[in-house]
Amino acid sequence: MQMPGFAVPEALVTEILSKLPVKSLIRFNCVCKYWCSSFQTPRFISKHYHNNLKSNNLNPVLKRFDGNANLAYFSQLSVEKDENFLVKQNICLPFFMHDSPFVWGARHGLFCLHSSCMNGEEVAIWNPSTREFKILPPSSVQRPTYPGLTCDLVMFDCGAFEFDFKTDDYKFIRFVTLCFVDSECGIESPDDVSQVELYSLKCDSWKEIPSPNYRPFDSDLSNNCLDGICSWKIIIGNSPYEKVMILSFDMANEKFSVSPILEFVGFFLKTNIEVLVFNGSVGVLVYPVEGIDKSFDLWVINGGVWTKQFSIESIPGVVNPLGFWKNDELFLLNTNYEVVLFDPSTHELKVLGINTYLDHHREYVSLFFYVESLVPINGIQEHKDHIIRQLVGNASNKY
Repeated sequence: MQMPGFAVPEALVTEILSKLPVKSLIRFNCVCKYWCSSFQTPRFISKHYHNNLKSNNLNPVLKRFDGNANLAYFSQLSVEKDENFLVKQNICLPFFMHDSPFVWGARHGLFCLHSSCMNGEEVAIWNPSTREFKILPPSSVQRPTYPGLTCDLVMFDCGAFEFDFKTDDYKFIRFVTLCFVDSECGIESPDDVSQVELYSLKCDSWKEIPSPNYRPFDSDLSNNCLDGICSWKIIIGNSPYEKVMILSFDMANEKFSVSPILEFVGFFLKTNIEVLVFNGSVGVLVYPVEGIDKSFDLWVINGGVWTKQFSIESIPGVVNPLGFWKNDELFLLNTNYEVVLFDPSTHELKVLGINTYLDHHREYVSLFFYVESLVPINGIQEHKDHIIRQLVGNASNKY
């Protein structure tokens, strides 16, 4: 007896598929041409991403630096229950050989990687889920020239990668400092020159925008962008009258603005102030520079009013924060070069067993979070000259 046919509604199929991991969707590309083409539509890409976002499917990636091999790499951490953030995969970056690249932004599942070497202009956008890699073209922005002076050094101080909702475009902003020397005697000029460059993924090109004449501080916590606006800490004024402010850049209108920061966070030379986005609000994480028993205050601003979210008093043996996890848990690096997780509700400090002592420099250790996405970047598939993935056997953390 032949069973009657049963057709699954197309909307239901789309809903089910939009909740699957990217790896599964890539395998399903060969099932039928319709599925393959539908996975590439803006509507499906957006639905898939927002389903992951709604489910809070965050993927932590630890940036590290092997001092023995002089090579930067990422460790992808498992979020499976009871695996305690095991390192499941190491990702080497031969494109940035002998360099520990800046990671500016993980917007919509995309990483923007920038060389940290002096005069190093290499920039790439990378989707770790689809394994697409795009090398950005060299900047076409002209450097200023001055009689009797030669540009001796180009430094890329800070940057951010964010989505412009107005133009449906991904943009990358970077701050450039130019250092000059006397063309005849080689003596360094006391005056630096600042430029700001903006890259558009849609146009695949660079342009110069007016500089705010402030030199922002890059945040160690990586998540400093919200709804198309990027924020950094700046210091204005001269000693002893310096003030800490927030410099913001709106990707839509491509304008800068400066806003005051709360004045009761403490003297900035003795206090670290990290600008970040926390639960949908711009905020600052404040903690002392010295000492190994750290206390942390988290403030957020809404409607121009600063509000303290919480205080964490005296976490023993920690050096610096790495980022917030779900339920306001805080990743930190301790004095033993181990990654630890602090739960503010129970005050439990859990050692995750991820040793970074071989990384040699704590400043190279940072943590980033991304949500899987299908966002295309018009690049190429990962190549061994750019990205090399190495699975960690038996989910071991000992390496």
